[in-house]
Amino acid sequence: MDFETTVATLNSLLGRKQPAEFDSSWIRRNAPRCYRFIQENVRREYGGIDWDRLTYALDRRFQRLWRPRRIAKKPIPYEDRVEVQTILNKYRDKMYVFIAASDKNERRIRDVIGISLVRLAQSGNLLARLQLMELLKYTIDDWIERHYLVSRWRGYEAEMQKQLDACIRRYRYTGSFFTYVFRTLEYAGRGIVRLRVYSLDQGRKLWSSVE
Repeated sequence: MDFETTVATLNSLLGRKQPAEFDSSWIRRNAPRCYRFIQENVRREYGGIDWDRLTYALDRRFQRLWRPRRIAKKPIPYEDRVEVQTILNKYRDKMYVFIAASDKNERRIRDVIGISLVRLAQSGNLLARLQLMELLKYTIDDWIERHYLVSRWRGYEAEMQKQLDACIRRYRYTGSFFTYVFRTLEYAGRGIVRLRVYSLDQGRKLWSSVE
């Protein structure tokens, strides 16, 4: 069994059984061979099963049915640079995707890196959160230049920081994390009064008119 066969088997099984939702326990009960393969081969860089990689590969109609196990207790904050560096080292030559993701494949790579950092941050790693915030800034700067509603966040960095924190904390769905962030900023941006930014020359003219 390989990854493609596992995904195809689960797609077929989900199509036949049509569960209202499913999780790792459902896979273990209904497709034990698939579960064993996943447990042994679909792993995160810093340990544990990479359920995001698996569910992202499923048919879109099944992705939204995934319900990961909720963490009962609030994670204890910690700092582990090795966990973060393990992810960054693996994708060292792909980090440009946060500045300019030109196609679907590069946007997918951006999501893979981003979601890995999100899961670490949700586990309590403060350094993962800081690293993700830094990388998000490059992508959001590009959105601000190209999208009207997102551009309204210019000058509201503190408020935007709160929105990003909430996105990292709440993200559960295994679809695109960056699409989730974009839609959040776009929707929330509708209620923002756009700040007017003056150039130095415009400021001088405005000051002269006041005088």
